[in-house]
Amino acid sequence: MKFTTEKPQGNFIQSYLPGEIHLRDQVLHTHTILSADLIIADWQPAEFDDLSIADFKPALAHQPEILLFGTGPAQRFPALSLLTEIMRAGTAIEVMQTDAACRTFNILIAENRAVMAALLVS
Repeated sequence: MKFTTEKPQGNFIQSYLPGEIHLRDQVLHTHTILSADLIIADWQPAEFDDLSIADFKPALAHQPEILLFGTGPAQRFPALSLLTEIMRAGTAIEVMQTDAACRTFNILIAENRAVMAALLVS
């Protein structure tokens, strides 16, 4: 699915397909953490039901205003305790399907917001 023809500076997501995130100059095939100016490719979170704050430390270390968690083709919510812990760290979190997280990420980086996206590509 192609998202938009406007291309803000930074790690703009051109398109997403299950298993592929297309950026300007590269295609990522692994779970990934992104900001406008950072790519943490090959992010290896725990199995979904075992996710913990440690899985999100690479993103939270950059103190984003908001963390978008793309959960793959279906919206799935991790444990409430994990969401609470992320919010207590001072970061808002939004959980959505990965395609929606990619679209939202593009909008927020175009607005120069301090956003990170943790994207499951499966």
